[in-house]
Amino acid sequence: MKRSVLLHLISYGCVVVVMVLLSVECFAQTPDLRLNQKEYFEAPGLNVMAFQDIYPDGHQGGVSVIQNGVRVATNGDIRLDPVPGQWQPMPKQDQRVVDSAANTITTTLSYPDPTKNRTGFNPIDYPDLNFSYKVVVHGEGQSVRVTVDLDKPIPEKFVGKVGFNFELFPNDLFGKTWFLGDTSGIFPRQPNGPESQDENGEIQPVPLATGARLSIAPETDAQRMIIESKTGNLQLLDARSKRNNGWFVVRSLIPAGATKHAIEWIITPTAVPGWKYQPVVHVSQVGYHPAQKKLAVIELARDDTGTEPARLLRVNPDGPTQVVLSETPKAWGNFLRYKYVTLDFTKTTAPGMYEVAYRETTSQPFRIAADVYQRGVWQPVLEYFLPVQMCHMRVEQQYRTWHGACHLDDARMSQVNHNHFDGYEQGPSTLTRYQPGETVPGLNRGGWHDAGDVDLRIESQADEVSILASAYETFDLDYDDTTVDENSLRTQIHIPDGKADVLQQIEHGVLTILGGYRATGRVYRGIQEATLQQYVLLGDPVNATDGLFYNAKMKPVERAGTESGTPDDRWLFTEQNPEHEYKAIASLAAAGRVLRASNPALATECLAAAEALWNAESDAAKDFDERMIAAAQLFRSTGNDRYRQAILSNAQHIVADSGRIAWAIAPITPQLANDAFTRDLREAVRKDFAGVARKQSTDSPFGVPYTPYIWGAGWDIERFGVEQFYLHQAFPDIVSADYLLNALNFMLGVHPGSNTASFASGVGARSATIAYGFNRADSSYIPGGVVSGTALIRPDFPELKDFGFLWQQMEYVLGGGSSNFMFLTLAADDVLNGHPQAFPPLAPPVRIPDREP
Repeated sequence: MKRSVLLHLISYGCVVVVMVLLSVECFAQTPDLRLNQKEYFEAPGLNVMAFQDIYPDGHQGGVSVIQNGVRVATNGDIRLDPVPGQWQPMPKQDQRVVDSAANTITTTLSYPDPTKNRTGFNPIDYPDLNFSYKVVVHGEGQSVRVTVDLDKPIPEKFVGKVGFNFELFPNDLFGKTWFLGDTSGIFPRQPNGPESQDENGEIQPVPLATGARLSIAPETDAQRMIIESKTGNLQLLDARSKRNNGWFVVRSLIPAGATKHAIEWIITPTAVPGWKYQPVVHVSQVGYHPAQKKLAVIELARDDTGTEPARLLRVNPDGPTQVVLSETPKAWGNFLRYKYVTLDFTKTTAPGMYEVAYRETTSQPFRIAADVYQRGVWQPVLEYFLPVQMCHMRVEQQYRTWHGACHLDDARMSQVNHNHFDGYEQGPSTLTRYQPGETVPGLNRGGWHDAGDVDLRIESQADEVSILASAYETFDLDYDDTTVDENSLRTQIHIPDGKADVLQQIEHGVLTILGGYRATGRVYRGIQEATLQQYVLLGDPVNATDGLFYNAKMKPVERAGTESGTPDDRWLFTEQNPEHEYKAIASLAAAGRVLRASNPALATECLAAAEALWNAESDAAKDFDERMIAAAQLFRSTGNDRYRQAILSNAQHIVADSGRIAWAIAPITPQLANDAFTRDLREAVRKDFAGVARKQSTDSPFGVPYTPYIWGAGWDIERFGVEQFYLHQAFPDIVSADYLLNALNFMLGVHPGSNTASFASGVGARSATIAYGFNRADSSYIPGGVVSGTALIRPDFPELKDFGFLWQQMEYVLGGGSSNFMFLTLAADDVLNGHPQAFPPLAPPVRIPDREP
């Protein structure tokens, strides 16, 4: 070999060695997953939580992965079903130990959970299987090693049934590739067959593949994740083929006889090099009144300086946008995992369309105008959501039928000692003259489906009536865009009939409350589907039952009180519950007041029932707050001094409990005509409001408390805003309108997390348009429905996924969610414009044929 060639090779070899050493050094400098002060594993772009969350029923629990700012996997834990659903057995968490020095989290769990085993709100039927185990999660470089140690081997009859599951969020994986063993594929948009049948006759999905190493979305840097099993094969299953709300599941079975290291996985999620959380600009998706305080809240990574100018942009008709304000945002501080800064553009009052920009992030467009809340904001609640939720009615919208006239065979008296799977419980007596299984007449009229479910809960029906009645009389809500015909059981959206929509909805609500009272002399607890198969049925609720009554010869008959229903009829539940009964009393009293002119006969019946139910309550000490609210409504409707005395005799208690009850009592203090009580209540409210002001300014950058438990905090926050309006209305010199406006802004997009959507579906430039309504299987929404909103993935990750099967984020609800949003919007317009909204006059009835030719 020539010397020149040798030198060249030596030189080339040195370069290769240097490159290898440099690459090793660079790899070594990549931060490892280490336990942080919040007790989860963290590296740039990656978080791995272990058993910090409390809601595995809702895909929040076990071992979870947040990858490049998105939660991609969850519920890593032992399960007894390949693709478990809401009512399948789950373990009890006994102990969680964090060892920062060892970079390890060890969690001890056991089966069964005695708080859920055939008992509690949602009872679960556990098999005869008792064992304890430990899940150990250890950070190793960019991976976590997950091992499972059992206290004893799984009994032979359960071998092949018990395994470690790990759930992958489906929607972000559609169209992405996977490799498992010798098989590869694409994550399908819809679940595909085949299915198999286990030894119990239950249908189970056939695994897409099996193997020891699973590669997930390897072509996408932001989603690539590798799962390796050291103890046996992995299975990849599509849980959606069994349950619409399922995710993709990775599963390893517990081997026979195994205890120590029965399962051992290495999970390696990939972080995008240099990944940083990008700024999120939070503004109201609808906009602002010129006189309103206007604050854009900008969400940043904790280590972001946040010192670049934020810009307010005016959208011009002919383009481009124009910068009307540019200044360094004001630092607010840290909240959850983020840093926040704010841009105050209150001084901008010129009507028009605007955006807020920070660096490369620009908000959705929004309006500044005096009429910003007057069209297309609250109206969808009346125009769409409430009509669509009407039970026992066919609901039409031009060429569309939302659903047929359903549950016309309501309802059968529940079996006694019945612990229903949806939280209803019937005691040892029916509390009525009806026997278990007997048809209770008069219940197939009125009521609204309780949003994602189709049950009628008394508290939902009553609260809905109360809120609508208050909105009608507070804001002169003579708005008409819907035809409601209770005789033909037909509702037609966007067909005015010359009657105020809100009054027709109030009538529909009291029909179900009075129906129960007429038949049983009491308030029902609820009316719910008889079987789990009916309960989970999606699509048109008219298909949940056959809609028929039968006589003893099983021939269909007209409705009468003596025939028995068929087994698919809904159950009627009763209870002794003063809280719910007082809610019903308050709603009937309010309805009796506002329906006097439009339906005097129904109004009279409402008031008579409310007073009779009040007289039937024997223990005045129970459920004090609800009793006082009912007394206030009865006093307003009847003027009877007994209800005034019921309030004034408890004046001291009301003042002491002002933070919970003053909102309902303060507006009627002039009618109560007691100067001492009014003075004491004013002072209590003054102190309460000072505390509210301190709390709202320091607890979060959004000006309202964000403290979700399981469901997102949106419904609680809008209720807080409504209560602030009542207090402002009563004592405007003490209680400002600031926090009711903050609550509305929160619902319209000024809330934590990367998803800036308005919680009101179809309201604003960006909103929740894949929601947990009865049409969630279609990845759709109901305009005017209001979701609970951004949930908290513990300990510090706010999340709002565009996924209609996460009920704790995207569920609609009756009795507050949408109706409180409507009220809050009307209230904002009222305080900002100083007068009720000007509505168009009621249109004359419009006649249209039953069917188009």
